[in-house]
Formats: sequence, C-alpha cells, structure tokens
Amino acid sequence: MSQSGSAQVYDATSDEEREVAVDAAALAIQRGRLVVLPTDTVYGVAADAFDPDAVARLLEAKGRGREMPPPVLVSTATTLDALATKVPDYARALTAAFWPGPLTLVCHDQPSLRWDLGETHGTVAVRMPDHDLTREILDRTGPLAVSSANLTGSPAATDAAAAVEMLGDRVAVVVDGGATDGAVPSTIVDVTGDRPRLLRLGMITVAQLDEAMTGTGLTVETDAVADARDARDSADGADS
Repeated sequence: MSQSGSAQVYDATSDEEREVAVDAAALAIQRGRLVVLPTDTVYGVAADAFDPDAVARLLEAKGRGREMPPPVLVSTATTLDALATKVPDYARALTAAFWPGPLTLVCHDQPSLRWDLGETHGTVAVRMPDHDLTREILDRTGPLAVSSANLTGSPAATDAAAAVEMLGDRVAVVVDGGATDGAVPSTIVDVTGDRPRLLRLGMITVAQLDEAMTGTGLTVETDAVADARDARDSADGADS
C-alpha cells in the first residue's frame, strides 16, 4: 500500500495484496467514501449506489452535474431484477450473450428502491463487468455507482497511475489491478421500449447485438444521434 494525495493505493496485481485491496475498497465504500477500481473497459470511480451523499460526491469529483447520472455495476446477472423492472425478453438475450462484459443496459428502475443517482427519469443503466477483481469487490459491497475514472472532458484512465493523477485527492482508495485492455467503453443499449435502441457504440458492435437477438426477431435501432454521441463520448472519456 502507498499514499498518493488523500488516496491509499493498493497493488492488487499480486495474490498477497489482492485480499487487502478488496478489504480496503469494501470498507471505504461502507464508510461512504469513493474508490477507484479497474474494470474490463477502463478504470472507474465508484460509490455505494444506495448512498445519495456518496453518489453526489462522485459526480462532484468528476465535475459532473445530476443530469449525467452514473451507471450501476453488479456482480451477478440476477441482480438486474432487483434494480430494474419490466425487463423485456430481448434484454435477457443480450445479457445471456454479453454478461459479464462491456454491455450497459438502460432499464426501467424499480420504483421501490430508495436511491438517488441523479436525474435518471425513472431509468437505471446496469452492467456486469468481465473483471474478476471488480466482481469480487462488488460481491462485498453490493451494486456500485461507477463512472469512468477521469475528470469530465479528459480521457478515461486505463491504469491506476492515470486515475490517481486526476482523482487522487478526491478518493479514499485506489485499487491497482494493472492496465486495462484499452480505452473503448461499453456499448449502451436502451431496453425500455419494444425494440432495443443504441445509445452508444462501444466494444460490442451492432452486428454482434443483432446476432444475439436472432431468436427474438428484433434488431437494434440505430440513428445518427447515437453515432454523434459515440464520437463525443470517445473524445470526452465516457462512462465505463
């Protein structure tokens, strides 16, 4: 463990340090603090999804407003039904094909949940990352609000050092899991309607999405707005 700004940095690339890093991250989340952790796309900054004050600190740390709520990461696919309602069959086909992995689904949220992620308009963006260390932390903490570990307008961090440089004085713990595979974010699909709609093109292509839904008779709706948003998010450092 080392210190950088206010953050304690834990090297989780070794088996000896991994358990210590997971313990430290889980304790920080429990205390309402922010944690930087690796994912299968880019590094993320995380807060307890059910702690409104912690989520507000996450948005503040990134320089974001409530109009840009963070997605929620989960450790198991079954958690989707605890967070979302009216999940269509085609969304189940997508999670079966791509979870764990770089696919974020925007769903109707469970109205009974007491949380405040920002101006979500009754939706929640959910993803199950394909990263064992991340899911190990999620198993300990429960669902986490996670946004890419960068200041808004800067490239997303693909290693712990870059995350520390931008957020080291704003988080309690940094879990160093080594470099990620790249800076391409997850693909985001809106599944709140009768047909899936592409919101952002990321690691998973439209052709792959359509293939996964062959049995449903549906294809993903795309438009120029999604293409423009993809270009903007790639430049600004999009959510993981």
